[in-house]
Amino acid sequence: MKITIGGPPGSGTTTIAARVAEALNYRYLYAGKVFREMAAEHGMTLEEFGARAEHDVSLDRAVDERMRVLSTDDTVTEGRMSAFVVDSPDVRIWLDAPLGVRISRIMERESLSEREAREMTVRRQRCEDVRYRSIYGIDIFDLSHYDLVINTEKWDVDGVHAIVMTAITTLVRATQERRMYR
Repeated sequence: MKITIGGPPGSGTTTIAARVAEALNYRYLYAGKVFREMAAEHGMTLEEFGARAEHDVSLDRAVDERMRVLSTDDTVTEGRMSAFVVDSPDVRIWLDAPLGVRISRIMERESLSEREAREMTVRRQRCEDVRYRSIYGIDIFDLSHYDLVINTEKWDVDGVHAIVMTAITTLVRATQERRMYR
């Protein structure tokens, strides 16, 4: 089974994707790690690589192609574009939370001031939105692309994990039942 989990910065995608992969004993593929690895391969910081990617679409395409190739069966692939670059995912999940909640999480996680976290988050979100629209013509914030959308402000990590696992196990069970009656 191929599972994709996406969402804006601070929505909980990394935490949930890692927990789901561990619970299912699946491989965990993280777009941020691939992006960072490719930045290092180019001798750039993450911010430099992201800024260059704004003007050089080949960088985003290379990251996305690496993600596509690495996203095999029994993989949880995490990243904002994962629902679009993974071949035939079985379930596409989007996590989100209000901007203020996400900024608070980023402040805590990265030891930033509120102003720094807000500026970084808004700038990053705008940059990625422009890139994804111009390169692929995709609005990743169009929720109709996803099978399950969760507001992570409403539940703690255990609650979000339980919702995701219930959706996945229900899907697996339904798929097995359909195969039995064919």
